[in-house]
Amino acid sequence: IFQYIESISNSSQPVLIQGETGVGKELVARAVHDLSRVEGPFVAVNVAGLDDNVFSDTLFGHAKGAFTGAERDRGGLIEKASGGTLFLDEIGDLSSTSQVKLLRLLQEREYFPLGMDEPRKTDARIVASTLADLKAKEREGQFRKDLNYRLSTHHIEVPPLRDRKEDIPALVDHFLEEAAK
Repeated sequence: IFQYIESISNSSQPVLIQGETGVGKELVARAVHDLSRVEGPFVAVNVAGLDDNVFSDTLFGHAKGAFTGAERDRGGLIEKASGGTLFLDEIGDLSSTSQVKLLRLLQEREYFPLGMDEPRKTDARIVASTLADLKAKEREGQFRKDLNYRLSTHHIEVPPLRDRKEDIPALVDHFLEEAAK
């Protein structure tokens, strides 16, 4: 896994990380970001359960007056991640409408803040993770095939610890060292 992360780190293409809860998907995403040597920040957001409007506002931001309470322009997380990495956790839970917006972001590298007619460009790298089987969700009509294709340009499957017992001694050493500090 680490050799693969090193080999794809300089690519600007999306990365999809899959694995069970607790296997360290966000740590893998941070490793991809850190090894990429980009100067922008690592920005993480859990998209599970976000409805379409909250997803759009959180990711893309909004213009003043776009909706009641929008008293000023606000940049979204994609703007905050400029020059860096946007990590979208639990991507398998996105609504179909949000999937379309994310697909446009991946294909065109552009997005529309709420209330704006002019697209904005981004150079942020997209790293996504899920515990869901996206192929099964595709077959059930719950996840877009074209979005899965775009997200999976680089794919990392993180096995659970029970399948990589050789990692236990290194983890024990690490946690003992932290506890001793």
